[in-house]
Amino acid sequence: MSSALPRLPEIALESKVAFLRQPMSFPDRPYRIEAIETHMSWVFLTEKYAYKLKKPVCQEALDFRSIDARRHYCDEEIRLNRRLAADVYLGIVAMSINSSGHLRLCEDGTSVEGEAIVDWLVQMRRLPAEHMLDYALKTRRVSDEDIGRVAARLALFYRGCGPACSSASAYRAVIRHGIDRSQQVLARPGYGLPGGLIRQLCSTQRRVLNQHRDVLDARVRAGRIVEGHGDLRPEHVCLQPEIAVIDCLEFSSALRIVDPIDELGYLALECERLGSAHAGALLLKAYGAFSGDQPDALLVHFYQAYRALLRARLAIAHLDEEKFRHSEEWHRRAMSYLRLAEQAQNALNAETEPPV
Repeated sequence: MSSALPRLPEIALESKVAFLRQPMSFPDRPYRIEAIETHMSWVFLTEKYAYKLKKPVCQEALDFRSIDARRHYCDEEIRLNRRLAADVYLGIVAMSINSSGHLRLCEDGTSVEGEAIVDWLVQMRRLPAEHMLDYALKTRRVSDEDIGRVAARLALFYRGCGPACSSASAYRAVIRHGIDRSQQVLARPGYGLPGGLIRQLCSTQRRVLNQHRDVLDARVRAGRIVEGHGDLRPEHVCLQPEIAVIDCLEFSSALRIVDPIDELGYLALECERLGSAHAGALLLKAYGAFSGDQPDALLVHFYQAYRALLRARLAIAHLDEEKFRHSEEWHRRAMSYLRLAEQAQNALNAETEPPV
């Protein structure tokens, strides 16, 4: 007879990963498993499904160290992502261990007597890589119609989000803290990034924030700041058969409180980074047409410079981990974001500086 699973102390992450690398560990008995490690999770891909195991990590904005916390954020991941990908997020799966020390996945969250929960996983329907926006951009297969469909879906999503911030000063304080934090991290000598450029970019952003606060304050007063996605990137957008947006930032409600123009501007910036400035520009134009929200270019460029610096900071922070330290990818990626920040800043300067 089945019963609710009791919980046991932590099993080593390495043991869980080793178990999940084996095809016979999964209920659908796949032919092979593809394992992908991210900063915060392990993702295991079968032919039909994706299973996400959260690492027991504690970082600046999250704490996944306890089983209870990981269960909570698995639930949050399902709840939040069903807003934009209802058919993709199937539910959560328990990982149990029996009296012999053997692990098992329990899709119904129950087990025979003597087993106990040691972790939880999010189960998703696997999306084909060739249908993702990043793949379409890299292979030059994205159409203007695709971009229009993405813009329409996001416009509908944001229209259904109520205002999430009523204090203009608090909103500006969050942005100011982000600028300060980016400069603090990016300027560390050990990273080898151009300190002069970083100081100049952050200084200009603070100046615009102070001199044009009325632009941001107007967004708050208009109820434009919402609980959005939080990590809107091309690799999270599926184009077929219908638009689905996955991997919402589930672990921090504060980081999901955004201006849609901020999120759309960042997605446009990522389109440019992947080789299609046209797709990015079209996305913003189409979103404005569908939503009726057409802010000044100043706001778009400010948000893009801000987000590019944030992404540079997140990229270079990989070098703090031993396993990433010997790859040049993270320094290269941080530099690509700094160049994008500089481009956005130059466009911003053209909007804010008086003509000679």
